[in-house]
Amino acid sequence: MDQRIVEQFRDAIGPEAVLTEPVQLVTYECDALPHLRSMPDVVLLPRSAADVQKIVRICDREGVPFVARGHGTGLSGGALPVAGGVVITLAKLNRVLEIDIPNRRVTVEPGVTNLEITRQVAPHGYYYAPDPSSQQVCSLGGNVAENSGGAHCLKYGFTVHHILAVEAVLPNGELVQIGSPLADAPGPDVLGLLVGSEGTLAVVTKVVVRILRKPESVQTLLAAFNSTSEAGAAVSEIIAAGIVPAAVEMMDAVAIEAAEAAVHPNFPPADTILIVELDGPSAEVAELFGIVEATCRNAGATRIEVAQDEAQRGRIWKGRKAAFAAMGRISPNYYVQDGVVPRTKLPEVMARIRQLAEREGIRIGNVFHAGDGNLHPLICYDERIEGQSALAERVAGEILIYCVEAGGSITGEHGVGADKKEFMPRMFSEDSLDVMQSVRDALDPKRLCNPGKVLPTPRLCGEVPGPYREHPIERAGLGERF
Repeated sequence: MDQRIVEQFRDAIGPEAVLTEPVQLVTYECDALPHLRSMPDVVLLPRSAADVQKIVRICDREGVPFVARGHGTGLSGGALPVAGGVVITLAKLNRVLEIDIPNRRVTVEPGVTNLEITRQVAPHGYYYAPDPSSQQVCSLGGNVAENSGGAHCLKYGFTVHHILAVEAVLPNGELVQIGSPLADAPGPDVLGLLVGSEGTLAVVTKVVVRILRKPESVQTLLAAFNSTSEAGAAVSEIIAAGIVPAAVEMMDAVAIEAAEAAVHPNFPPADTILIVELDGPSAEVAELFGIVEATCRNAGATRIEVAQDEAQRGRIWKGRKAAFAAMGRISPNYYVQDGVVPRTKLPEVMARIRQLAEREGIRIGNVFHAGDGNLHPLICYDERIEGQSALAERVAGEILIYCVEAGGSITGEHGVGADKKEFMPRMFSEDSLDVMQSVRDALDPKRLCNPGKVLPTPRLCGEVPGPYREHPIERAGLGERF
């Protein structure tokens, strides 16, 4: 990068907040999907929204691409640096700004961790519902970018359902307020557009979240099954009975093995385990829990363990939430994939994944939100063996195709990022992708804000990333398809 531009950053936010040495930059070359790596030219460490504005204005003026980064826990290459660009890391914007219990909302900076919100409001009897497995370390800014979910998304939804408003810096450096603390503010849902846009529309500098009252009662059970088909049938029967659990999670034998090696949750030996949690008024939970337990037994559960206290419940969830990282105990490397299928298609898709593992001679663990069909295949490989990295990537792509063919999606909560953008045409027509690009161009005409992510490249309306190009529709005036 031109040293003149680097000096502008130093003048704007201080020399100590501008990292340029290779040993400093290597930390930021990837997110939690390490097979995609790219060294940034410069990493910037703003301490305030004003600092972010200064940075983005320089980027806008000089035509420098920029990528906002939280704590780097993303699993789709969404925070991957781009050539000739800078990384804006928001980890130092980590203050809880306001806790408003009467109005059930909390205002935080984007570097605050997901779980910290619950810690702050727990003494008042409240909690923050979205709970991705990385919630101890993932940041709210990243949650907003990816529209993160978690184990309890079946009942409580995703990040978008719990965000009231944000403050953000647009790609031209303008600081704007999007959304409203009001329940039903007038105007188009611009906030809904921003949440889940994977950092391609703006840099979020403040978030107002909705908090919920802790439920009166929570009951959790773990059921062991001899097959994924039996466990899947239990899930379908529970939902068909009109019961909406707070969470329905499934793990297969490979994932169970990894969890046992890492955190020792003492899961029973099984091909598949199902974790079902109900919450709400005590009388309602007690009544419905009996139905859930009977349904699991009727579906073929070989063992059912009911958590008798918070310690037992915590042990069960520790095993589930440790599953991703735990794969390192049984495999030198692993590739986390993310896709969605209709609940009724779970047995079919799981059978195809197992056949794929046998065909390719690799192990694939499976952990997923069974209630909404969100799969998380964990593809084990050894990068020291020639060709295995490419094999894992090819297998991951084939699983995405299975999801689409089953009527599902290429992502449920991890995002598209740089990892899955070339699969977007399997879900969307060229016209639909052009509309998505035109929306991005309306906010970021120079294409500097996290370029090269989500949408496949090159596009008919110009390659991404790269400097601003006049679009064909602008040259022609009207009517020409772009």
